[in-house]
Amino acid sequence: MPLPIPTPRDNGMTHGTSVPLYWCRYGQVGATPMVVLHGGPGAHHDYLLPQLLSLATLGNGFDLVFYDQRGGGKSKTDDPTPITVDTHVADFAAVCDELGVAGAPLLGYSWGALLALHAVRAAGDQSVPVRMPPWMVLISPAPYLGADRATFDAELQRRQLSPEVAGLRADLQASGIRARDADAYRQRAFELSVAGYFAHPERAANLTPFRVTGRVQQSTWASVDGEAIRGALPSIGIPTLVVHGDRDPIPLESARATAHGLGATFVTLADCGHVPYVEQPQALQQALDDFVRARTA
Repeated sequence: MPLPIPTPRDNGMTHGTSVPLYWCRYGQVGATPMVVLHGGPGAHHDYLLPQLLSLATLGNGFDLVFYDQRGGGKSKTDDPTPITVDTHVADFAAVCDELGVAGAPLLGYSWGALLALHAVRAAGDQSVPVRMPPWMVLISPAPYLGADRATFDAELQRRQLSPEVAGLRADLQASGIRARDADAYRQRAFELSVAGYFAHPERAANLTPFRVTGRVQQSTWASVDGEAIRGALPSIGIPTLVVHGDRDPIPLESARATAHGLGATFVTLADCGHVPYVEQPQALQQALDDFVRARTA
């Protein structure tokens, strides 16, 4: 079962965005802030927790800033206007300004890594008032090119339809647990719905459940210009760490190409799928600590 998530030391809703966005902070008061961008799009920050709270112990310590991106989690909206990459980048800039963390180090996971790339690209060309961070970390970055995304979708579907997962799904239906314990059934059903992201499906039991708002996911992905991002990578010019599991359904070569374009440090985690903070937390923490210590020494 997932571990309990500690209460944040501070939290609230933004006032400087056109839609109120939920934010929270963990870690050390007065330490260097680090902004953490969750995946999705259309998801919410808390499925990164509690495991990624270990970021607060890196280097000399960090004040961790999370927020639910527009349309997901506690930042839901009834506004029918399509939510795009530009919407998310503008929100990121506004959240950072309001919380006084503009220009802070940046960490993005999955889709959040792609949002980080869009944000630093905007900082570089000044198309949005975003301040360039001194460095950033991209964990399991989502693919921005259509061919890589198609490869990912096909591999994830293959895994979800594998005999192993199909057998686990049949076992759940035959167990009778749905009638006895609805909460346990929902938890197990969630684990099986994300099993394909993991090198070992049983590890999904340690992931905090989440939901994705479909319309946000669809409109955001439709607005991604992968070729523009690929072309912008060499000009970003800040120290970057890219970390990717060797058994992530997202192609390893997609992440490697991102790292190469950025001139970034690239670390491959062995026996690891898409969720290294659950599957290989110690190896991930070591890679992060090595990178951060080199930036803050």
